[in-house]
Parts: sequence; C-alpha cells; structure tokens
Amino acid sequence: MARRQAIHVALDIGTHKTTVLVAAVEDGTPHVLAYGSSATQGLRRGVVVNIDSTVHSIENAVREAEGMADCEIHSVVVGLSGNHVRGFNSHGMVPVRGGEVTMADVEHVLDAARAVALPADREVLHVLPQEYIVDEQDGIAEPLGMSGVRLEARAHVLTAASASVANVVKCCNRAGLTVSQVVLSPLASATAVLGDEERELGACVIDLGGGTTDVIVYRGGSVRHTAVLGLAGSQLTNDISAGLRSPAPEAERLKQRFGSAVAASVPGDETIEVPSVGGREPRVLSRQILAEIIEPRMEEILTLVSRELVRAGVEGKLSSGIVLTGGTAELDGIESLAERVFDAPVRVASPSRLAGLADVAAGPAGSTGVGLLMIAARAASAPITAGQSGSGVLSRVRGRMSEWIRDFF
Repeated sequence: MARRQAIHVALDIGTHKTTVLVAAVEDGTPHVLAYGSSATQGLRRGVVVNIDSTVHSIENAVREAEGMADCEIHSVVVGLSGNHVRGFNSHGMVPVRGGEVTMADVEHVLDAARAVALPADREVLHVLPQEYIVDEQDGIAEPLGMSGVRLEARAHVLTAASASVANVVKCCNRAGLTVSQVVLSPLASATAVLGDEERELGACVIDLGGGTTDVIVYRGGSVRHTAVLGLAGSQLTNDISAGLRSPAPEAERLKQRFGSAVAASVPGDETIEVPSVGGREPRVLSRQILAEIIEPRMEEILTLVSRELVRAGVEGKLSSGIVLTGGTAELDGIESLAERVFDAPVRVASPSRLAGLADVAAGPAGSTGVGLLMIAARAASAPITAGQSGSGVLSRVRGRMSEWIRDFF
C-alpha cells in the first residue's frame, strides 16, 4: 500500500450483503488489492430501514478490507439503488457564446437539461447525455470546437429520493467514511459488464439483486431508459420459505445450491433435504418441486422487465440482446428462461478486465463493486473545471461526474 498510485474504494451496500473493494486502477483495469464483506441487516429493497444495523454492516466489511489491505479506509464511492429511483429523458438548449462550442457551453446545456421541476423530496443523481445538436445538426456525440449559434442536448436524467440518498451517506459517515461519489448501482454494473459495441448496437442490462431488479437500456452508445423493480432474489427466497415451510436462511441456501429457473431441466429423480421449522425433522423432497416454486416467480420478474422495454419503445431493437448480472443471475437455467421471455439473445455477465485478487469479484454478484471502482477511477482522472462549487455530496462532485459522463457515455 506504500506505492504511489491512486487507490479507490467501492462500497456496495446490497440487500443481503455489504461488500468493500479496494483497488488500484491502471488503464481501466482494476487491480483488486483487498476485499471485505458482511451480512446486511438494515436494508430493504435497497432502502435503509435501520441506520444502526446498516452502519454495523459497513463497519464490519470495511474492517475486513482494511485488515487485508493493511491500510485505513477513509473515502468511498457508494452504489445506490431502490425503487425510489426514477429516470426520464430531458432536453436542454443554450446559445453558443463566441460562435464555437466550449466546455462551458456543454456544462450549461447539461445544466439546462437538468433544470426540470422536481418535488421537494427528490434530487438529480445523474445527467447522462444521449446526443448533442448544434444549430440543426443532430446526432453529435462530441460538440466541443464545433461552430454554431445554438447548442442543444438530449439527456437521460436520473433522480432519487433525497431522504434515501441522505440516509446512505449518513450511514457511511457514521461508519467513519467520507462519500466521494454516489452512483446508481445499475449504471455501475453496466460499466463493468458491457462493451462499447454492445452500447452502440443496443443492449439491456438487468441487474438481478437481492432486493431490487435494476434495468438499464443502451442504444446508440448512451442510456435510453432505466427502471428499478421491487421484486428480486428475496422474493424467490420468501416463496421457497413459504412453499417448503422452511426457515428463510435455509430457503436462501436451497435456492443458491439447488435452485433452477427451469423446472423441466431438473431430473425428476433428484432429491434434496429440506429443513423444517419448529424443530421438526428435515424432509426429503424432489428438487423439481423447488424449481417449480422458483420458475413462475422468476418468469414474473423477467416479464415485468419485458414490459419496461415495451414502454421504452426498444423491444426488438436491441441487437446485442439482454445481459443478466447480479447475484440472482447465478441461478441455474436463468439464461434459458430469459431467452424464452424476451425472445432475444441472452448472456449472463461477470465483470471483465480484472487483476489482482480477481476471484473475489469475478462472478455476476461482483459487477456493481467493480463498476464503482471503474467509475471512481474515470472521475478522478477527469479535470476539475470551473463552476463546481456547491454544498452537499452530489453538488461537490457534480462537475467532475458530468465531465466523466460526457467522456464515457
């Protein structure tokens, strides 16, 4: 840790597990130096419901990572999810001062796209540019240096409940951490698993977590639609617990070890031992019964995502297909079920371009953490420009984040 290189720390507070990744990022490749994890107790569907429990989970994960890295962690980039997150497309327009588009003009037009009427309890989390228009020339990805008198921007604006953002930041602060950036979790996951060609041709990333299912759609290299659904892996666990009359922790274990999203693919003669409640003896049941509980719920979740694609007007227009990631994406047979629901090519994705202790974040469950590291590294390398003053966590990093987003998305 004594090396003179930029060290970044990602904090992913999931519904079931809180993880901390410490890494040095070189040429866009995270070199994982340390990892810490702890069971999460204070979150429900991505929203803090118990501050003390959440702080305890963060402290445990940070302590483990600090022991492995032999350092003290003070600043983190943290992921945010929850069905309070909303996304919509917006438009901004400003005059070009001096006849040539400058960085100040780009910032002003994005601020214009950001300037929408929001309820007092909501705030803008990200403004993701889709395209720029100089005078009447549209489809411009990079307007800097172009001549014109009017600059317009089409952008996707992501908002969140101010209280939910504040509670996540408060939990980090009480754990002794400073939050350098708050990033929407599906944006981080997509950063870790999508390639430039997939973004250009069109792809939908579905982050199947424990408490929420996060959806983010790319076309033409930029974000076109986002959604957060309040159904995810926890609902599968609840269904198993109720259907098999088994304690929730055992239901989670059964789901992870023996679950399948396609009942027909499970041999009928395979059996599993199912623990019972109330001190009763365990029972031996067919593994196919477990799959028959999982399949309809998983199909419901994916169908809800399919309806989001219809609502966004991109159904059948995503040439790169569907990309599944997140912990629930590790469920056996989920690729086949998703292909049936979406009638499109589907792949289960893990973070790419990892080095160091790559195995600790190599699966689909590690996508958000790795993406947060990549975003932190990109934002840190972006130059700080004028006009970045303001109070609060989001306003302090807004200029740097907008610079990074302009380059990356």
